[in-house]
Amino acid sequence: MTTSAPTDGQVDLADDLGRELDRIRSEIIAVRGAPDARYIHTVLAVQRSLETGGRLALTVSLLPPAWLAGTAMLTVAKTLENMELGHNILHGQWDWMGDPAIHSTTWEWDFATPADAWKRTHNHLHHTYTNVVGRDRDLGYTILRMSPDQPWLPVYVLQPLYAALLAPVFEWGIALYDLEADAVTAGRKSVRSFLGDLVGLARKAVGQVAKDYVLFPLLAGPSAVPCLLGNLTANALRNVWAHTVIFCGHFPGDVRTFTEDEIEGESRGEWYLRQVQGSANIEGSRLLHLLSGNLSHQIEHHLFPDLPSNRYAEIAPRVREICARYGLPYVTGSLGRQYASMWGRVLRHALP
Repeated sequence: MTTSAPTDGQVDLADDLGRELDRIRSEIIAVRGAPDARYIHTVLAVQRSLETGGRLALTVSLLPPAWLAGTAMLTVAKTLENMELGHNILHGQWDWMGDPAIHSTTWEWDFATPADAWKRTHNHLHHTYTNVVGRDRDLGYTILRMSPDQPWLPVYVLQPLYAALLAPVFEWGIALYDLEADAVTAGRKSVRSFLGDLVGLARKAVGQVAKDYVLFPLLAGPSAVPCLLGNLTANALRNVWAHTVIFCGHFPGDVRTFTEDEIEGESRGEWYLRQVQGSANIEGSRLLHLLSGNLSHQIEHHLFPDLPSNRYAEIAPRVREICARYGLPYVTGSLGRQYASMWGRVLRHALP
């Protein structure tokens, strides 16, 4: 794909867009306060209550109603912890509160990959180089071809299969991805650093497996086996949901990808422009937004990754209006539409 330098008009558009979006960001930072703190503390309390209730119900899960109730509560608790709490806390969205309990430097989430490893690959690499082929490793997670600018290999014919198989074990796929083994072979990461990360992952993985598949089942006594199956089901459902939300926010067919030439000398306004064109929203209820960690507002999240997630719904209409005024695409649709579009992209780029 050959690209040309942006024209003066395009540069002016990006600069004007950047000023308007910077203004939105400044306004939210100026007014965030007690209501936002109440929101995140409420979510945290609900999540902990659901997890406690789910764990208790699974201790008597020989009774089918208890198993269903416990598994459902634990699934929702793990989803909230992963999406609305873990993901957003690790972005530093709540650091301004100065609360060590929900600070990006102290939070360790209920997910296989260690928080520090995820912050490096996600917060820095992905959000800096969103959808830039050769720079954003999240563009296909090094195993999927999601752009015609990525060279085709015969293995990609199978990507619809392994993309689907990835969903129920998504946390483990992300954990292996965050090791950056490809960076070692490319000479961008030392073997020593890789081994250090591998030890960190092993430590975290042992803790996760011991908690859900050994400790709590043993505490359930006679209900050990159904408790283990309940934990396994909750983790799998949480993984499928996270996979769905993330893929629908990044890979629908109308979402653009970029080459390294296109971001050379990129200004802040041009970075904003790329975030708008490289993300997609999911329309739905307030419950869907909550359970998605407000990543249903993926465009707003990519524009303002460190703003409190509960503010995305508030600023989304303003961002959409600005995009319309500047003639920019604002990719949005129902969960079903985005899901179908995403799979269309996976299938299309499986072929040369």
